[in-house]
Amino acid sequence: MKAIFISIFPKLIDSLTQNGVISRALEKTIINYEIINPIDFLEKNERVDDKPYGGGPGMLMRSDPLEKSVILAKDKTHKKTKVIYLSPQGSNFSQKKSRELSKEENLIFICGRYEGIDQRIIDNYVDEEISIGDYVLTGGELPALVVFDAIVRNIEGVLGDFESIDEESHSNNMIEYPQFTRPEKNDLGSVPEVLISGNHKKIDEWRRKQSLGKTFTSRPDIFPSSLNEKDFSLLEEFLSDLGYDSDRIAALIDIYKIK
Repeated sequence: MKAIFISIFPKLIDSLTQNGVISRALEKTIINYEIINPIDFLEKNERVDDKPYGGGPGMLMRSDPLEKSVILAKDKTHKKTKVIYLSPQGSNFSQKKSRELSKEENLIFICGRYEGIDQRIIDNYVDEEISIGDYVLTGGELPALVVFDAIVRNIEGVLGDFESIDEESHSNNMIEYPQFTRPEKNDLGSVPEVLISGNHKKIDEWRRKQSLGKTFTSRPDIFPSSLNEKDFSLLEEFLSDLGYDSDRIAALIDIYKIK
């Protein structure tokens, strides 16, 4: 995959490439990236931003240097390359979306600044607006890097164990189960006995119970839309372990079943 970032702060984009998964993927040439700076298309003494028509606070990035940047990005990739604008008005980013975008051969990210970008760029060039959360940042570089990092993890060959992706939080619309490593015991506590039992059936069952319970209590908005009887039994057991009485457990599960 090749990603092109349109940004007036290229050093922010470069910072991601120095360490970790992205750095290794670049070294393996599984991915590559390029940065196009809209400022490079300005005449002497021109600004990349200007006041919005109709008044209002702040400044907007102008359409002309952004348009030239997008056209150059498409020349370097393909005229049908998907253009993504990182925006608080966009649809919420998800693991499902990251997997979908990981299938793209090329991607173009527009990193806005100030109060945003001229709407004409969105109307004519942007294929998708993406938000990483219901809050506002000072620019689109960090959201673009978050999205790119999540996408790259889903490309085969990037992670040492590609199948581990399926075990991560949100990969199956559930929060990941708790994990432990050595030492087995210390001042902070002990590893659950089931995990050192060697009984893989029991371990899988425990992990499923933890994922179901943690998702149900912490992220009911992403809880699976259907469960089998075994899952309900595991969920009841998890809630009981938390100290919920049987009547409360029954009431909570009844509410879920009604939904």
